[in-house]
Amino acid sequence: MDKLKMGEYHDLLTQSLFATKHVQDCAIIELKNLSVITTSKGFKLDAEETQAFLNAFKQPDIIRVYGLFFRNVNYTCVRADKDSIYSKYNEEGLILVKTGMYIICATYTKGMYPSVCVEAVEKLRL
Repeated sequence: MDKLKMGEYHDLLTQSLFATKHVQDCAIIELKNLSVITTSKGFKLDAEETQAFLNAFKQPDIIRVYGLFFRNVNYTCVRADKDSIYSKYNEEGLILVKTGMYIICATYTKGMYPSVCVEAVEKLRL
């Protein structure tokens, strides 16, 4: 995914993720400075959360054991490596995928298929 114009980022979220109807919220975070490029409506990420996402990619072994803390909940790790982190809490999940320039963050909730959410986010890495 090359550097896009600002409006194209939001279109990317809408067309690639929300169109699946299996993504609740999502964001694109620039790796270089951890700035949030765009998010779905009402989804806010603070600097502590974006830093935790980056740290998770640097320490996947720790995430596999202890999970990932997000929004006052400890999400159990389903997968963690240098490129992808999948985590869940009950029927909710947090998917993180790292590209060369970005971290793509997506969540799913009850009634959504985790596999569809994962597939949609992973396709953005290609």
